[in-house]
Amino acid sequence: MTTFNDREAAFENKYAHDEEMLFKAVARRNKLLGLWAAELMGKSGEEATEYAKSVVLADFEEAGHEDVVRKVSADLGDKADDATIRAKMDELIVVAKGQIMTELD
Repeated sequence: MTTFNDREAAFENKYAHDEEMLFKAVARRNKLLGLWAAELMGKSGEEATEYAKSVVLADFEEAGHEDVVRKVSADLGDKADDATIRAKMDELIVVAKGQIMTELD
């Protein structure tokens, strides 16, 4: 029975690790999205950094990423539509995962 318990513990640890990595990647994606949106709004430096933080925090309003899309869409107005924002999010999740994996090496 010990082998089964060891395997179960290993799977649980892997699941927890994968979930933590996904959480970090989504937070990083949202930060990158915020920096992208800030640039479109003409923000730079500390102002852009603060805006990016507000985008990360917006993700905690509800499950899923629609809260982030709504915030960025409302802030950007006619500078980008929801489809463009979602496409950018898809692009940036790959970048975020790559950055996190590089940091782990």
